[in-house]
Amino acid sequence: NCFNRAFSEADLNWYWSESLYGELLEISGGKERIRYYLQQYHPDIKENLETLIPQLHQAKTTHYRDLLSSGEIKLRPGVKRLIEEAYQEGIRLAIATTSALPNALALLEKHLNPQWFEVIAAGDIVPNKKPAPDIYNYVLEKMNLKPEECLVFEDSFHGLQAASQANLKTVITVHDYTKNQDFSLASLVLNHLGELHNNFTVIKGNLTNKGYFDLELAKLLI
Repeated sequence: NCFNRAFSEADLNWYWSESLYGELLEISGGKERIRYYLQQYHPDIKENLETLIPQLHQAKTTHYRDLLSSGEIKLRPGVKRLIEEAYQEGIRLAIATTSALPNALALLEKHLNPQWFEVIAAGDIVPNKKPAPDIYNYVLEKMNLKPEECLVFEDSFHGLQAASQANLKTVITVHDYTKNQDFSLASLVLNHLGELHNNFTVIKGNLTNKGYFDLELAKLLI
């Protein structure tokens, strides 16, 4: 966990276990997670939080980039294949994430190409993070698109809330931290996007004769 590395580096005796991190993921944004953690678990801390929190978050970002460079952080099944297919077919692409911009760019530079994305909206670019719809409204405005022309891919309840409030149809790919969340508003819920020899599992939705998500399936959902 990159946060734990940042804490250790700062000589702080804090540790985010997997279960605690799952709780903290209910808070969107890394700096916001640190602030919530301090409020809940270290309310008597005397340090200047306006200085400490950005310093810890910057250290966490550095450790994330190091792990990414080492190849330890990989894309989930089907992500690279689908994005490459969409780019080759001239589909307009965008990123809308609460992750810090350096982290988003580092991931794209490692596995894809940031230039494929018309808009990369990340971090503090809007005042209210997910589950508020601000970041999706920002992307729609920048691209001059209507919600009905778009399809969103998310992996959390907060992400789905944000997209739904912006009237965007959403495909969810769950992971261990979000698999039990409420995705009733999603158009489709999968365990991952699938590959030719690694079929997805449909958690919500009616699909037959499909094992991986492609543009053909995307067009059926819009």
